[in-house]
Amino acid sequence: MSVDKVQRVPRGWRNTPVHPANLHVGTWAWILHRITGLALVGYLLLHICVISSALYGSGSFDVVLGVLQTPFFLVLDLGLLAAVLYHGLNGVRILLFDIGVGVRRQKEIFAATIVLSAAGVLWGFLRVLPEIISR
Repeated sequence: MSVDKVQRVPRGWRNTPVHPANLHVGTWAWILHRITGLALVGYLLLHICVISSALYGSGSFDVVLGVLQTPFFLVLDLGLLAAVLYHGLNGVRILLFDIGVGVRRQKEIFAATIVLSAAGVLWGFLRVLPEIISR
């Protein structure tokens, strides 16, 4: 057999099973579900800290609320909305799979989850944009 007929397998990270391009839709859904779940837990802990600032008096709480109403935090609220929408819709997707609905249509249901989440974030962005611009 000549050297020309031997196919060489390219080496590198791109050809490994863990490269993002080689992951299946279900794996991407699982990864995003875990990331949004951790983000929501982190948000809950920060929310408790913000609410607990009321223990130091109304002046302290008003200062914290003033900071949280800045454009930076309004944009972070959009990230929170994205995490809540995706995590919730993906949870419904998982429940459907658990009862045997749509198991063979995983790609389409995942795409619907992403589209609905993006539509919700777009709606939220359009609602928050006037507040961001006015500040």
